[in-house]
Amino acid sequence: MLTLYHHGSSVCAAKARFAINEKGIPWTGVYLDILKGDQFSPEYLQLNPKGVVPTLVHNDNIVIIESTVIAEYIDGVFPNPPLKPMTAEGRAKMRIWTKAVDEDVHPACGEITFVSCHRHIVNRLPAAEREIFLNSTPPLSVTPQWHERKKQLVQLGFKTPGVAEKFRLYDRYLQKMEESLESGPWLAGQTFSLADVAMAPYLNRLAMLGMTEMWAKRPLVGAWFDRLRSRPTFATTFLDECPADLTEDLLTFGSESWREAREFVLP
Repeated sequence: MLTLYHHGSSVCAAKARFAINEKGIPWTGVYLDILKGDQFSPEYLQLNPKGVVPTLVHNDNIVIIESTVIAEYIDGVFPNPPLKPMTAEGRAKMRIWTKAVDEDVHPACGEITFVSCHRHIVNRLPAAEREIFLNSTPPLSVTPQWHERKKQLVQLGFKTPGVAEKFRLYDRYLQKMEESLESGPWLAGQTFSLADVAMAPYLNRLAMLGMTEMWAKRPLVGAWFDRLRSRPTFATTFLDECPADLTEDLLTFGSESWREAREFVLP
């Protein structure tokens, strides 16, 4: 039995859902509203001391945190269909992408999401609840600096130092994708793999924020995303699990933010 603690707008939770759904495995979800602070409850922090989602519980006694580790675990325990290339070279290419997501893309995505959308949602909270939320992030969370950085993003918005560079970093990885996809339809070559599982939520985040213009001049990236959206698991993984009001907020606030952010990456 698989139980996944997750949230509709969490890219990491989407990564875990994608891996599970691609295997066709039934799972039970425990939905945590991370924009209201459900992830900071003492009970959940016992499962995941970072106070983030996702957390996977397998057979009630195996607890796995970190979305990349969860995806690898799922592929190891449920080997069919395989989500790793058959060759050592292919697996190395795959892991270059999963490593890049963990080290670079995800921290950038967290900042882009908060500055473009989630700060508006957090600022809807009553002042006392907002302070509790902002002060509840553990010292070691999304990044070692996330406790204070999230406060800056919520309070300063696009005036937060360094925000433009996060958009530029994202843009550089879109270009890396374009170049990688010259060698095959998927990021690690000819077969869909955990590399694609890893990057999919981060392209979908841009789409949900109304920022697809970031890859408008990268046709191979656009074709890759179209292939993803045609997979039977895409809607159930990325769209159905995101509440309608949150989907609307992401698009509304994201589209408004894009008017300011586009100058960071487009001439």
